[in-house]
Amino acid sequence: MTLPNTSIFALSICALILLSGFHPKKITLDSNYLTDTTNVLLQEWTGPYGGVPAFDEMTVEAVKPALEQGMAMSLEEINAIANNPEEPTFENTIVAMERAGEELGRVFTYYGIYSSNRSSPEFREVQQEMAPKLSEYSSKISQNEALFKRIKAVYEKTQQTPLGGTPLEDDQQRLVELIYKQFQMNGAELDEEKKKRYAEINKELSKLYTQFSNNVLADEEGYVTYLSEDQLSGLSEPLVNAYAKAAADRDKEGMYAVTNTRSSMDPFLTYSDERDLREKVWRTYYSRGDNGDEHDNNKIIEEILKLRKERVGLLGYDNYAEWRLQDRMAKTPENAMELMNAVWLAAIARVAEEVEDMQAVADAQGDDITIKPWDYRHYAEKVRQQKYDLDSDKVKEYLQLDKLREAMFFVAGELFNYDFTPVPDGEVPVFHEDVKVWEVTDKTSGEHIGLWYLDPFARTGKRSGAWATTYRRHATFDGKKTVLGSNNSNFVKPAPGEPVLVSWDDATTFFHEFGHALHYFSSEVRYPTLNGAVRDYVEFQSQLLERWLSTDPVIENYLVHYETGEPMPQELVNKIKKAATFNQGFATTEYLASALMDMKLHLADPENLDADQFEKETLAAMNMPEELVMRHRTPHFSHVFSGEGYATAYYGYMWADVLTADATEAFDKAPNGFYNKELADKMVKYLFAPQNSVEASEAYRQFRGRDAQIDALMRDRGFPENTETRHRSLEDGRN
Repeated sequence: MTLPNTSIFALSICALILLSGFHPKKITLDSNYLTDTTNVLLQEWTGPYGGVPAFDEMTVEAVKPALEQGMAMSLEEINAIANNPEEPTFENTIVAMERAGEELGRVFTYYGIYSSNRSSPEFREVQQEMAPKLSEYSSKISQNEALFKRIKAVYEKTQQTPLGGTPLEDDQQRLVELIYKQFQMNGAELDEEKKKRYAEINKELSKLYTQFSNNVLADEEGYVTYLSEDQLSGLSEPLVNAYAKAAADRDKEGMYAVTNTRSSMDPFLTYSDERDLREKVWRTYYSRGDNGDEHDNNKIIEEILKLRKERVGLLGYDNYAEWRLQDRMAKTPENAMELMNAVWLAAIARVAEEVEDMQAVADAQGDDITIKPWDYRHYAEKVRQQKYDLDSDKVKEYLQLDKLREAMFFVAGELFNYDFTPVPDGEVPVFHEDVKVWEVTDKTSGEHIGLWYLDPFARTGKRSGAWATTYRRHATFDGKKTVLGSNNSNFVKPAPGEPVLVSWDDATTFFHEFGHALHYFSSEVRYPTLNGAVRDYVEFQSQLLERWLSTDPVIENYLVHYETGEPMPQELVNKIKKAATFNQGFATTEYLASALMDMKLHLADPENLDADQFEKETLAAMNMPEELVMRHRTPHFSHVFSGEGYATAYYGYMWADVLTADATEAFDKAPNGFYNKELADKMVKYLFAPQNSVEASEAYRQFRGRDAQIDALMRDRGFPENTETRHRSLEDGRN
């Protein structure tokens, strides 16, 4: 997942209209407003590599005054642009906006760290107080009539033929169109009464998003399942040691702690022989935000849905999905639903086959059970061993986190010509001792490209999951900006001196998030706003990079046994590849259920909607298999309800997966496969470097020579091809 990017959920509302690169030249202000030079969060970044965040000096106490002052300074800059007496031009309006917000951008970097990586009760109080103020700040920009008048004037000039004055270049034209459309989509043309209500709604939503996020985090921190030594049956020694450390970190020496995060829960459900405990851990994890206490999120969801519908209604849209998808690849919710429905029936049919296989194993063992959701991972693993003679625990012995990181660096070198060199501890400030930093350079020229920060381990105050974000993005319009990119994971920290062994799924996710980082580093855009991509395209690059994990050079050189250092034996490699589509019913259905739920919630009438009941009734109507659950149940669906980054956009992972499957087939057919130099260069040139400076469908056509075809996804997942969708492309669906 990429945070808006990817991407901090708590900032999505306030950042929605902040069309700023955050690190450009400063606009000269007419006022006497002075920067508080003592607040480190506002200070210009100093030190090596073009300046780096002072993560070692940040404090929670500095956040509120820094945000308040940063917003005030940014608004003065915006007002200076809006009230410029000169005729609106691309330079004095659009480029000036790209230069605005330097100080506030620096504050947002620290704010994001506190929100995602180092949250605390003290910060959450500040977050709750500042959320509505940040929303008000955003509204003051999006509803600035004089500013929008200038933006519209520049936009209308670009639509003239011939263009008056010097024609804009393609990326400049794209920048104008994106900014104009963003303002238009966010109420810039509403009358005063509607603008007032629009701003009020955003303010209310900002509070609810923060509350939702903090409730989920509270349940992740507040619920821990402690085990005694006689309850460890089935668990590997490294996992037992990791659980022991987690307990010791919580002052429970001699016990073992399964924390309420996916990285801790998932292996326990897979390997534990204690069915009662599996059920307890499963229920604890999937009831986050749904415990009927002060952290229950159901009423918050209901209110969010009402406010979202009311807000887009002010703009003339029937529902939130219709408004949100207009500038995405899918264009309409109907197109997104068509893709999901095309896959859903095949997915649940595969689940039925998987459950039949698991039940047969359980019966043969005399377990006298009926497969339940807390059994799925456990018996799927037994089926994997039986059907493919593949033991996931044996696979993990060859998946060391450090070696996987080296493998990612190798792939980046082969495809992007990058070198990653460790930065000595202490040379670059970090916000936690677990964070390590590497310098990224061009292998041929030695040119500095950026810094890569890695924060790999779970801890109290860090939100769950895995994500990528940037502290500084690429731009060249005011001199090239070195990129500061970050990957963040929640691996269980091992006991001292032991390696971190991860599952194949976790290794895939590690590569996925690194794909986002490579997307940041490879940017060649001129203007900050052109970084990133629309939500149903932004996951494509990272999903594509996952495919290099299973390539021969990676397997042969980096997937080595953690004790002997021997490469993974070919027999085991063959088993992994043979089982590549194993359990795709589970993986596809748990994801797709969440994506469909996201869309259906926003297409429904929110009046009198009971969130809990809606989830149950919708899943029943979809014939959701009772043996598994949505990947993200509604009460903890942070992608959708901690902000708006993925709201009615969670389908985007599947939309991007169609592109991924189709692009993979191009590599499969190329000489030297995934290491075909010509195709790799095209991938970087057309799919990574342009970011949002080129419309996504056009960028893909430049790479592939045609639109992506949906049946590639069905083949990739081992599902039977649907004759109705065979050879159909995503572009066909859009039209």
